[in-house]
Amino acid sequence: MGTLLRSECIQCLAEKQLHTVFEDAKEEQKLAFLQGMFKILSEAPKETCAPVIVRDITELYKNIFGKASDYSKEKSYYNRLMLSKEQKIREKIHTAEEPLRKALQFSLVGNYIDFAAVKNVEEEYLEKLLDEAEQNCIAQDAYEQMKADLGSKEHLLFLTDNAGEGVMDKIFLEIIRENYPRLHVKVLVKGSPVSNDMTMEDAEEIGMQEVAEVYGNGNGIAGTWLPELSPQAKAIWEEADMVISKGQANYETLRLCRKNIYFLFLCKCKMFCESFQVPPYTGILVH
Repeated sequence: MGTLLRSECIQCLAEKQLHTVFEDAKEEQKLAFLQGMFKILSEAPKETCAPVIVRDITELYKNIFGKASDYSKEKSYYNRLMLSKEQKIREKIHTAEEPLRKALQFSLVGNYIDFAAVKNVEEEYLEKLLDEAEQNCIAQDAYEQMKADLGSKEHLLFLTDNAGEGVMDKIFLEIIRENYPRLHVKVLVKGSPVSNDMTMEDAEEIGMQEVAEVYGNGNGIAGTWLPELSPQAKAIWEEADMVISKGQANYETLRLCRKNIYFLFLCKCKMFCESFQVPPYTGILVH
């Protein structure tokens, strides 16, 4: 597969984990976690990537402290918040000169709702991004190729990222199905909770099943880690002749897999901003 792991990711993960230890935890617990965490980081193979390492560190955390971060309240809150905005966003998209492009721009903005990559998700800033959604400059060559594939391929697989964000992904898929009705659309969500990523429960809460067939991917790793997909998810992956992939973690896990993928995300960390040479929270569409 090649080298996926980056030195910047090791440094970032170490810094983030240093702030997760319970202040009132016993000294032996803190020591055990920090030593175990640095062992995981130091022994991580180059072929792995940050989302897989985070899963391993989270398991260590749960084994030592008995629990890990729970984002269920945040997920439900942002699902409901975005559902309250759904109709207004849909109207803006349907009245646009090019609804598909506008839907893609709103889908990009939704990627801000990320409690793993964004230190403080702020509702006010989200509102600002929504108001300025049409200012996202979509790479024209990738966009035109995506439209060509939507018109010629048979099986589209959409890989979700965060809860809340999924509402705008649902609208994006609605527009795709309206314009390309012969396309078979399937959606993969996480098989078990990880950060504030979408699961089947979230998909049901926002009505994702109304626009596509939805399946769990069989694991709780951020992104889409092919070696640990369930047999069903693996079959769906192999069937797809086109993939639209949301979020940085999906890019991290899939960027070397040689599939026909359109990656769609906001650049939310230093490594991504430097790689694509853009300011923070710039929307990216890359084929």
